[in-house]
Amino acid sequence: MFLTIPTLMTWTRIVAIPLIVGVFYLPLEPATRNLVATVMFVVFAWTDWLDGYLARKLNQTSSFGAFLDPVADKFLVCACVLVLVHLQRADVFVALIIIGREIAISALREWMAQIGAAKSVAVHMIGKLKTVGQMVAIPFLLYDGVLFGLVDTHVWGTWLIWIAAVLTVWSMVYYLQKALPEIRARVTK
Repeated sequence: MFLTIPTLMTWTRIVAIPLIVGVFYLPLEPATRNLVATVMFVVFAWTDWLDGYLARKLNQTSSFGAFLDPVADKFLVCACVLVLVHLQRADVFVALIIIGREIAISALREWMAQIGAAKSVAVHMIGKLKTVGQMVAIPFLLYDGVLFGLVDTHVWGTWLIWIAAVLTVWSMVYYLQKALPEIRARVTK
């Protein structure tokens, strides 16, 4: 099921990456670039929920879609975090935490799948909270202004991205703990 509606929506998150990055190279006012990038991120991030909903509703779930969905999310988040570091709106340490965790857990999940223990590192609520934290922090930092005359998105985004970084480490520790029995069993053989 390579070309279903949900899978095409997932692909849009990957296609969105150069579009969001490219906005910051357009000859626009900084506030306009920030707004356009923020709206694009929110729209494309929303497709993460929508493609899963449609896949279930239209009975168009597939193993390819299940593979591509988290990959698209990770690409989008990591690319935007790198943009934020480049714009000096996020600390490089946050980027290292987020990107490093994604690489480590992806590798762990791949290995666990190869040994037939994928269920022990299945998505958990802490991983979902980490994703929500990132998906709220990133648009705040992309916007980088005062919202509705009340909310300084840079301040809130900075707090939220650090909270997301803590949740990122916490979720990595959780998944590693779940995998530890399998790791020990393989190492001691």
